Amino acid sequence: MSGMLIIFRNELRRILTLWPVFSVMVVALAIYALLYPQPYRAEVLRRTSVAIVDQDQTVTSRDLVRRLDASPDVAVASVLPDFPEARRSVFAREVSGILVLPEGFERELLRGNPSPIALYADASYFLVYQRVALGVSAIARTVGAEVEMRRLIGLGIDAPIARAAVNPMPLTTIPLFNPQEGYASYVLPAAFILILQQTLLIGVGLLGTLPGADAVRRTPDGRTIAGPFAVVAGKLLAYLALEAVILPLYLVVLPSIYGIPRLGGLLPTLLFAVPFVLATGALGLIVAAAFRTPLAVQLVMAALGLPFFFLSGFSWPFEAMPPVARWLALPVPSTAAIDGFVSLGQMGATLADIRGPILTLLALSLVYGVAAIALEKWRNA
Repeated sequence: MSGMLIIFRNELRRILTLWPVFSVMVVALAIYALLYPQPYRAEVLRRTSVAIVDQDQTVTSRDLVRRLDASPDVAVASVLPDFPEARRSVFAREVSGILVLPEGFERELLRGNPSPIALYADASYFLVYQRVALGVSAIARTVGAEVEMRRLIGLGIDAPIARAAVNPMPLTTIPLFNPQEGYASYVLPAAFILILQQTLLIGVGLLGTLPGADAVRRTPDGRTIAGPFAVVAGKLLAYLALEAVILPLYLVVLPSIYGIPRLGGLLPTLLFAVPFVLATGALGLIVAAAFRTPLAVQLVMAALGLPFFFLSGFSWPFEAMPPVARWLALPVPSTAAIDGFVSLGQMGATLADIRGPILTLLALSLVYGVAAIALEKWRNA
């Protein structure tokens, strides 16, 4: 036990005194916390500019344009006389789409006939395209339903019956766990876990390859202070001590600062964090033993950052992954950790609800921990 405590104190001291390690495990996390969420703070894309080509010039077409401009999704940048001029505005990046209201638009609606309108939206940026398409379609459906209801009432049909005929099955959508339907509320909780994993992996890899990693394992007369198990356990305890301060900041304080919905409590999050830190820390010890030099650790982990991102399951859904990719994702701690942390924090799940991620991380902790002990024993044989 005394040997494990010596290793624990030495590892914690090295984290705080070795600048390459401190800059990755502490300074980089502070920079990420400050800068990474900034592009997502707007949450939802609003007021996407479009050009209108109104060839009908009727009360209904002008009403549709007015409603579009009043909607939160679309802003009418200009009403142009012809399509070629509107197309030039798109190519000049002045607008992100063109809405064409053809001649006879109002007449066909009043006759009860379909009256198509044409939307040309910039699909090179899917968020812009989605926002324009959804905004225009919602307003178009509303205006069309009102025109049809007025037509039916004009034919002598009672208003309630006319309203039911136009919209017989009203839909009320309730966005669960992300009431703003925002991009930040979706991306940031998962991205924070990836950041924590990568900084811990790189930091542990650097600790194992920088000078002084073996300094306290033996006394000056050559006696062993701690065996392989005590060395690995002491180091993992040091990583747990550091992450006990950092994890609450990243998983509780930062979501509150940036307005990310949170339903879970602190205690379940911290309990679930233990196997995540143990698995990641033990994997870092294996990385250090495998690559031996700080430069190799940094280069390899930087190269693996993007694959870990895509294998995590929130950018590339598991349902769309081929079986090989799913198997490759399982050994990465962030794969199970993102599922568990998001369920606990953003969805209000209990620890019993995330038995799968817990068991996965415990298994990874055991496998990587045993491998790290074996490597430690081999290095000191």
